[in-house]
Amino acid sequence: MGDESIRISLPEHCLVVLIGASGSGKSTFARDHFLPTEVLSSDYFRGLVSDDENDLAATNDAFEALHFVAAKRLGGLKLTVVDATNVQAFARKPLLDLARQFHLLPIAIVLDLPERACRQRNQLGPDRNFGSHVIGQQCRQLRQSLNKLKKEGFRRVHVLRCEEDVAGVHVEREKVWNNRKEESGPFDIIGDVHGCYEELTMLLEKLGYSLQDDRVVPPAGRKALFVGDLVDRGPDVAAVLRLVMGMVTAGTALCVPGNHDVRLVRALQGKNVKQTHGLLESMQQFSAEEPAFLKEVSEFIDSLVSHYVLDEGKLVLAHAGMKQELAGRTSGAVRQFALYGETTGETDEFGLPVRHDWASEYRGEALVAYGHTPMPEPEWLNNTINLDTGCVFGGSLTALRYPERELISVAALRVYIEPIKPLSPAQAETTEPRPSAQQQHDDVLDLSDVLGKRIVRTRLLPSVTIREDQSIPALEVMSRFTIDPRWLVYLPPTMSPPETSTLPDYLEHPAEALAYYRSNGIEHVLCEEKHMGSRACLIVCRDSGSASRRFGTGGDRAGVCYTRTGRRFFIDDHLEAAFLERIRQAVANAGLWEELNTDWMLLDCELLPWSARGAQLLQDQYAAVGAAAGASLAASIDSLKLASENGVDVESWLETYQERHERITRYVEVYRNFCWPVTELIGLKLAPFHLLASAGAVHESKNHHWHLDMLARLSTADPEIIMSTDHRAVDLGNESACRAVTSWWEEKTAAGSEGMVVKPLDFVAQGDKGLLQPAIKCRGREYLRLIYGPEYTTPDSLQSLRRRNLRTKRQLALREFALGLEGLERFVERQPLRRVHECVFGVLAMESEPVDPRL
Repeated sequence: MGDESIRISLPEHCLVVLIGASGSGKSTFARDHFLPTEVLSSDYFRGLVSDDENDLAATNDAFEALHFVAAKRLGGLKLTVVDATNVQAFARKPLLDLARQFHLLPIAIVLDLPERACRQRNQLGPDRNFGSHVIGQQCRQLRQSLNKLKKEGFRRVHVLRCEEDVAGVHVEREKVWNNRKEESGPFDIIGDVHGCYEELTMLLEKLGYSLQDDRVVPPAGRKALFVGDLVDRGPDVAAVLRLVMGMVTAGTALCVPGNHDVRLVRALQGKNVKQTHGLLESMQQFSAEEPAFLKEVSEFIDSLVSHYVLDEGKLVLAHAGMKQELAGRTSGAVRQFALYGETTGETDEFGLPVRHDWASEYRGEALVAYGHTPMPEPEWLNNTINLDTGCVFGGSLTALRYPERELISVAALRVYIEPIKPLSPAQAETTEPRPSAQQQHDDVLDLSDVLGKRIVRTRLLPSVTIREDQSIPALEVMSRFTIDPRWLVYLPPTMSPPETSTLPDYLEHPAEALAYYRSNGIEHVLCEEKHMGSRACLIVCRDSGSASRRFGTGGDRAGVCYTRTGRRFFIDDHLEAAFLERIRQAVANAGLWEELNTDWMLLDCELLPWSARGAQLLQDQYAAVGAAAGASLAASIDSLKLASENGVDVESWLETYQERHERITRYVEVYRNFCWPVTELIGLKLAPFHLLASAGAVHESKNHHWHLDMLARLSTADPEIIMSTDHRAVDLGNESACRAVTSWWEEKTAAGSEGMVVKPLDFVAQGDKGLLQPAIKCRGREYLRLIYGPEYTTPDSLQSLRRRNLRTKRQLALREFALGLEGLERFVERQPLRRVHECVFGVLAMESEPVDPRL
């Protein structure tokens, strides 16, 4: 009689291999205990490839397909059940190979029912027409395999020997030990301690933890994470272990083992371990400890899990790191990698093993925090961070606050042991800033990161789709025309005009822009004068060293000025350098370097005059039209006047041509308002309106008043070259205020201004239906004469233009705004440049969308 309460516990992701003769009830067992999508049946796959589940000739094709699907499921960390007889070792081998390939536990569930029961059950199936001798053979093969299953590689083997056993089974899922995805922090991740107890207590206190006798009380809601290597080399290994063990027991910390910790346990267990690399010192310190404490230490380290996956998979903690394809998996190879990383088999000039740089190839979205290899300072690379800053070697003990990504360190009190390999790179030969590991690996971008259809996840919009046909022209621009890509961390969005005005003589009017925001629940807007210049982005660094450290560009360059499509604004290097020097000096005089605690900043601006960048456009398009039309119309008017003097009735024609001449005169006057001579710096005017980012911050949380107030200080510092932007704050619930700003717009445009830009007071504004337009440009009646042509104000032209479609332009503006801020946030967070360029490239791709350029 079987046990009525047999329990089979399965890891949440593993490979389950059902083993049993035909008729043993494997398919029924699978249906009763697993989801249909989890079960891969050999019979079903025979049917897929041959339309006949009993076609034995299709067996090879069926298993090839089954193994392919099993690989896809295991690669995606999905529990997978293989329902086949699997009574022969050669049938089980490819399944065990798959489990090893994907680092998941292979588990056998054996239905070892009596042969008689299998025959009886088999007879109930009308499609089971093979001889009974086959079942007898399968039962014998199964029994011959039972004692070999664990040797073959199955980590757990569950055997059910009768129908009562099968009926009484309860299958439950167990969470794998490394799965702590439900814990989202906030965390304080602490690098290799190596027995440096005093520094550890100093760091914990700096992080806000309170040490009360034998207890450590964390700040509310926070938990400490230790990356291992608690022991060896340092002066007080036992004290470090007592503190960390107490925190783990109290639930205020998690810890993964380091290679030194594991080696210590082996020594404590009496195994033959070379007492090098600090182990001898640890064992000497332990000679004064009670056996009970040593047993507790051994059990504690033995219980530690190789690595943890936390915060819904956004954070991975491992001593020596963790490849993307290994995270969350369970195998000896995964544990080995977590403890030691990966070596190339070579040794360096210090006799140490050369480690394979797995982090340089990492492409995962999860942040991997690790230690193991001491560095002079914490090192970010491809969304991984090495927190071992060599405290025991006289460096520092470092913690990463997560999710804040803030680094906190305390300096070592002294050098406890001299490292075999120097902790800091030799600095005697050069004073050049040391480029970060990320900058060294960002030198070349991969085409695979930008080609084809891509979906970019952004904070402001759930996803932005970049089509392949948009990517191709963007790739050409980025590869042939843009500035050094290491500077190219942001591109500004396009801007949409308002709905077409209902007023008889206007195409655009403030009323529609104000109405858009009012109807979407916005109470206050800022209306800024729109300068008729060229959009420019400025990266200004405090000095060339700051530029090299943050952007990795090297040389003497301390900034860059580029257009909204990423091209260099200035062709003349000397002029650009002189221009940036003036801006840098203005930032210094305004005190912004110190106030923002930064050594670089990114400004969004207009650079005037328009002719400084668009001289060729003016000459080829606007001036040519004005000159040709003016000359021809003047000649026509002279001829009509002569005809009229000779008695020909041409008064209506003369009036029409005189009106046309007046319109072309206005056309010429408009573009002349935006042109003036520039000699070197004299005549250049910069009108900054967004202080987009500085070290450690993207300033989208600040409202537009803050941006304009900060930037007005630059104008005060250097009014000759920097101009402030005239603006008006408007309460949309106040009709008088709305009328006043409309009058202001009318006065500005009548005096030659391009118009104004209406923005919600908050940099990022959301309405009931989601993200709102970040800005709406409202251009003056005369300026639009340049855009739509001299004749656009005629009734027929206006009627035609009123049918313009703004939908695509508005969608582009929102997507480009979301992409721009996303890329900038990734840059400030020190994410890889490929992640930043995913967004920058997306904006360029959007710019290739066919939209009426006059909008």
